[in-house]
Amino acid sequence: MSQARNVQATCRGVILTAVLAFAAAGAAPAAVYAPVTAGRPIEFPADFGSHPDFRTEWWYVTGWLTTDGGEPLGFQITFFRTKPDIDANNPSAFAPRQLLIAHCAISDPQRGRLWQDQRIRRAGLGLAEAAVGDTDVHIDQWTLKRNSRAYSAAIDAEDFSLDLTLSETQAPLLNGDAGVSSKGPEPGAASYYYSLPHLKVAGTIARAGRRDGVTGEAWFDHEWSSEYLDTDAVGWDWIGINLDDGAALMAFRIRGAEGAARWAGGTFRSADGKVQVLGKADVEFRDTRRWVSPRTAIAYPVQWRVRIGTREFDLEPLLDDQENDTRLSTGAIYWEGAVRATEAHRPVGRGYLELTGYGERLRLR
Repeated sequence: MSQARNVQATCRGVILTAVLAFAAAGAAPAAVYAPVTAGRPIEFPADFGSHPDFRTEWWYVTGWLTTDGGEPLGFQITFFRTKPDIDANNPSAFAPRQLLIAHCAISDPQRGRLWQDQRIRRAGLGLAEAAVGDTDVHIDQWTLKRNSRAYSAAIDAEDFSLDLTLSETQAPLLNGDAGVSSKGPEPGAASYYYSLPHLKVAGTIARAGRRDGVTGEAWFDHEWSSEYLDTDAVGWDWIGINLDDGAALMAFRIRGAEGAARWAGGTFRSADGKVQVLGKADVEFRDTRRWVSPRTAIAYPVQWRVRIGTREFDLEPLLDDQENDTRLSTGAIYWEGAVRATEAHRPVGRGYLELTGYGERLRLR
């Protein structure tokens, strides 16, 4: 059985389990989710770990790598935890109280498109877990774990694998108001959110029977929320850029039904450590070129000019086809890929761009 069929069978099993658990519960009350509350301090190492009382959470690593032969590659590893809308008092041992999902992709210019794979499992039974207290998430043999000031990531996918060590070089960057990042005009639309820019990466990547040593630089995000998008939002555009001088830039906009910016924000930390919190008026995304997927016919704006205060950055993709099809796990199709950043036509950094909600409205619940 192919990996795709394995994932599909697992996904169907999770859905069937959820339906049976709900039926067993009858008209049980819905799940209760913890709110994002302003003024609640982010505390380490505890907040490196899982927050199972919140609806949605993800640990997200993106970066640029160079093989021993000088080949540029991008990579993305994301682990999601979600708490389904099932009564916590449901007595069924099969009730999926927590689901774990993982996505992994390699942006490969020689191939011309992504190497990608995905997993979904019900938490428990030793097969999938997201530990409380520090970063330690896994689905089968896919793992992301923090040890002191470094992360280890191991992914054994159907057509490729990654075995990477990601070492911290900078302190965590708290986004928004001391780690509370607003995602819309409604107070509840927010997340707890911190980043670790400029991670130093070393390890190996294998593709199509070929194994390469790699080094590079990555960006790590950790967010948890119970109401990430309000009802009028359809998706977002997001960038995480490691600038060559040691500065770090995270910026995003939340789009409404007509494609206009419903909300925007971000964080800029200069090379000397000074942090600027960016509000809606400080961030502007303007697309300058679109690419149409030959598989889904979705038009993605893959080239951008992003204004941050008085500065403007141009973003150009490592390759156009970085569309990620995760319909077998999250149900979403989105574009997520490696980009180069220039300022006044001068190279200034590299990072990742994520575009969601272009084919249809993104649903996180």
